[in-house]
Amino acid sequence: MLWPFRKHRSSAQQRFLERFAGRVLIVHEGLPGDWLEELFKLPGGAGYFRVDARRRPEGRPTPVEWLVHEYVRPLELPMPVLLRVSEGRVQVRHLTDRGRPRHPSEIAWMLDEIDTRHHALLRPEGEGFRVDRALGVEDNAVETPYGFSL
Repeated sequence: MLWPFRKHRSSAQQRFLERFAGRVLIVHEGLPGDWLEELFKLPGGAGYFRVDARRRPEGRPTPVEWLVHEYVRPLELPMPVLLRVSEGRVQVRHLTDRGRPRHPSEIAWMLDEIDTRHHALLRPEGEGFRVDRALGVEDNAVETPYGFSL
């Protein structure tokens, strides 16, 4: 028998977008030495959600675990990656240069240009996401406001 007053469960996609819209996440597989300490020194640096992708969810995954393991890790981008969640989309850009994580102070510049310079764009489709690739993995130059690239 169906329960007449049972609420319809929202999908993991809907729950993720509702929870993280307007937020920035850093997905990683461990961070080197003082990288996290440097991040915390920056204005707003402690406000980024950090998700360790090494942990596989046990049982039913949370919406963020679902997104990381179903969509972000399969992109096979170098870790860590930056996710900017906006209304109806998730922009993904890796944070490495020559095999090492970029300094946390460069994140702000990367976020300034993420609309046009991202490695992948995830858009809701059905109960999941459509993945559109953009920049090549090797292309991760950062344009500074001073007129030069890093």
